[in-house]
Order: sequence, then C-alpha cells, then structure tokens
Amino acid sequence: MSAKTMPGDSGKALRRERAALLAAGLTYGPAELIDFLIPLWAGIALGASASQVGLLIAAELLVSVLVRPLAGRLADSRERRTLAGIGAVIYGVSCCGYALADSLPTAFAAAVVGGAGGAVLWVSLRAIVSERLAADSGVFARFMSVQSTGSWIAFVAGLTLLGQTDLFAPVLAGCGAACMVGAVALFTSPVRLARIPDGTGTSGGVSGGSRAVARRVRPMLIASATTTVAEAAVSVLLLLHLQRGFGLGVIEAAYVFLPGAIAMMVLPPVLHKAVLRIGRRRAVMAASVFSAVFAVSLAWVGSPVLVSVLWILSGVAFAVLMPVEQAVVAEAAPNSVGTAMGIYTAVGLLSAAAGALAAGALYEFSSWQVACLVSGALILSGAVLGPWAIRKLGVADVPAEESPVIQG
Repeated sequence: MSAKTMPGDSGKALRRERAALLAAGLTYGPAELIDFLIPLWAGIALGASASQVGLLIAAELLVSVLVRPLAGRLADSRERRTLAGIGAVIYGVSCCGYALADSLPTAFAAAVVGGAGGAVLWVSLRAIVSERLAADSGVFARFMSVQSTGSWIAFVAGLTLLGQTDLFAPVLAGCGAACMVGAVALFTSPVRLARIPDGTGTSGGVSGGSRAVARRVRPMLIASATTTVAEAAVSVLLLLHLQRGFGLGVIEAAYVFLPGAIAMMVLPPVLHKAVLRIGRRRAVMAASVFSAVFAVSLAWVGSPVLVSVLWILSGVAFAVLMPVEQAVVAEAAPNSVGTAMGIYTAVGLLSAAAGALAAGALYEFSSWQVACLVSGALILSGAVLGPWAIRKLGVADVPAEESPVIQG
C-alpha cells in the first residue's frame, strides 16, 4: 500500500532519520570495538581459555541470531524509535556488564544481554531508516557511512584510552555510555508518522509471518549469504596472514585496514550517485568484480603497504553492495520491513560465522594462495547472483528520486 502523509510529516521524518543516524554512529562503533576487545579482555582479565573465549563469542552470536526475527516482527507492529532506544539501553547495559565482570558466568550473562540488545537495536534502526526510502533512495548509503565513521572514532578513542591506562574497564564502560547517549537521541526523536492507506496497492508488498517474508526476499538472501561467507573468510584470512605471514601486531594490522575504512566512511553517498546513473545490477556486478580482484590479488601480495592499498577495492565494493542490498530488501517487502531486516541480518550473521570458520580451515589445511582463490571465486559469483536477485524481486534497477513507498 502507498501512503499519504500529513503536512509537516516530512520534517518530522527527516528529524527521525537524523536521530536514527546519530544513534547508529554512537552505538555501532562501540559494538565493533567490543567485538574486537572481548576475546583479548576475556583472556587477560578473566584468564579464559581459547575454547571459553570461543563459547563466549558464540553465545552472543547465537542469541543475536535467534532474537532478530522476533525483533523484526516487533519493529513492524510497535513504535520503532522506542524499540531501538530499548535495544541501545540493553546493549549499553551489556557493555557495562563486561566492564564490571569478574568471572566467566558474569561475562556470559553480559554476552547474552548484548546479543538480545544488539538484535533489537539494529533491526529497529534499519526499519526506521527505511521509512524515508520513498523520498530519498540514498538513506542506506548514509547509514553505512555513519556506521563506518562511528566505528573508527570508537577504535581511535578506545585503543588510545586502553594504551594510556592499560585497563579494559574504562573502555568498556565508555562504550556503554555512548550507547546510552544513542538511546536518548532515539527516545527524544519524533514518533512514527501516521500513515493513511490510499488503496492503490503495491506489487510485492508482503505482510504476514516470517516465512512469507523470507520467501519473498529469498533471492537476495541467497546472493548476500554466498558473498558474505567469502567476504568474511577474506577478512579473517587477511588478519591471520598479517599476523603470521607479516608478523604485524594489533595496531599495525589496524593501520592496514585504515584506507579501506576511510573509503567506507566517505564513499557510500558518492557511489550512490553512480548507482542512480548505471543501475543497481551493473553496480553490483562492478562491486563484486572489485572485491574478487582484491581477494585474488592477496594470493601474490608481498607487502602490507600494498595490501592496504588493495583493501580500498574492498571498501569500494562494500560501499556499493551493502546499501543496495538493504534498500532492495526493504523495497521487496514494504509492508514488513522490520521482519525482512530481521531475517536478512540474521542470515548475514550466520554467513559471516560460516566464513570465519571456513577461513581458519583453509588457512590451516591448504595454501594461502588456494584460500584466496577460493574466496575470490565465491565473491565473483555475486556478479551473477546479485543482478539475478534484483531482477527476481522485481524492484527497480535504477531507483527513482521517489522510490517505492515503504510502509511504517
């Protein structure tokens, strides 16, 4: 169904989007930093073994995957800013739980809370952002840019504080405080706008249970899952190779990723203009080729500096692919955006976990070159699967200035 809005609604919608973007920047950075620090923190502060660290990470991942479909259904039936704010508070509590934890049971409790809070937060935020997709097809590009900016601000601030104090607790508590500020931004933003159905109907507008929505967006789930497995594998393979092949430490390895991270901060809104010009299918094909070239090139790169330069190709690919995938999922299920995003992000988490496991096996039991070539071939399949998914879902190849209306 399309919708009519009351006078003044556009300004409220813009303020609502800005609050969601601010919250995304404030919470995504801490989430990324937490994911990076927890394995180190658990081993150093709690004396956890490698298997216990693995279980701790798996506990948060499992809870997050299980909660996301439910979070999606809630985002379709409840006030999204309230849900996202609650999610930010819960995730902030998790961060503080890590900061105060003095035993593994407490750490596992924080992991479970964090998995649930993160699921509610990120599904709801994506659903809020999608509300303005009708008026601005570049909203997801800005969303990714803000996330990437928040990530590197958090890493610079967090690692600097850790280097000065050599204490994990202040850094973890700071992550929790940033999440609470993000929650305030959400709670004080405008409520969801009232929508008045005009009875025109929308092709592909799906409502109903998770299974119906999953069937509707299945083509993009297949395409995204295939490439996410390979891209996650490449990221882990690169970390392993930087550490074991080049002998780099944590900070040195972070600098290798910096150029690509800058690309993901700056380029999404810029590359969205290219998507508008050449269409989503061609853009996805080009991005898949760039990412595959990067993965294959790693097989013969002998310098961390050259790896850093080539990583920009991966940053360019992500800057195109992620906003396109999320916009397509939202447009394919306009009446159930929250449910669709819950399923899409859950599949993404599972695919990334599978890729990480595959990377470890490839690195240990085959050569570095074979691992890179296998990953590159899978990524290249996205040049076929991505355009196929966009055609199959029936969404516009070139999003117009007025994209298909997304129901609140």
